[in-house]
Amino acid sequence: MKKFLLIYAMGATLLAIACGVILHRTHREVARLRNNNEALTTETTLYRTRLDESAASVVALQHKLKEYREQHAHDTKRIKALGVRLRRVESIATAASQTKIETVTPLHDTLFLDRLLPDTASIFRWSDNWVRIEGTIRNGKAECRIESIDTLRQVIHRVPRKFLFFRYGTKAIRQEIISSNPHTRIVYAEYIELPKRQRKR
Repeated sequence: MKKFLLIYAMGATLLAIACGVILHRTHREVARLRNNNEALTTETTLYRTRLDESAASVVALQHKLKEYREQHAHDTKRIKALGVRLRRVESIATAASQTKIETVTPLHDTLFLDRLLPDTASIFRWSDNWVRIEGTIRNGKAECRIESIDTLRQVIHRVPRKFLFFRYGTKAIRQEIISSNPHTRIVYAEYIELPKRQRKR
């Protein structure tokens, strides 16, 4: 009888442990899917920082490798083209920006000696610390060259859960992207986390 009770107790204990593990995994999966649902239904937040720089904020998506392969096949090919195995990737970030400049610059007439016939053209130049524009208007055509420099800074941070005045745990992972070019406006941002694994040191 005692032997039977001991076996029964061990079986009940193992069953409780297995149920606890399954419950924990289910809870974690529900939290991941809830977070992904929030990320997909929330638009990218575009704003200006205190330094008047264009910035964007987006909630991180958490994908399993299979999900990422199915939903981002084109990006998967790009990663493979880099010679990187997808299972070693920790996160993928994407950002799109738009540069728009409205300016007025004077035209300077210049005489070009093309063979035996002189030719007059108008040259214009404009530049600041981020953009350089120069061009020539000649024979009814405009030739223009534009060079733009931008630095995108990314900050990944944890958003805690809130209850009254208390903050605890992690509600979501957010990515903040800041553009240093005042002519640039960030129009899209995406941040995807892939599952973490134990890595050999």
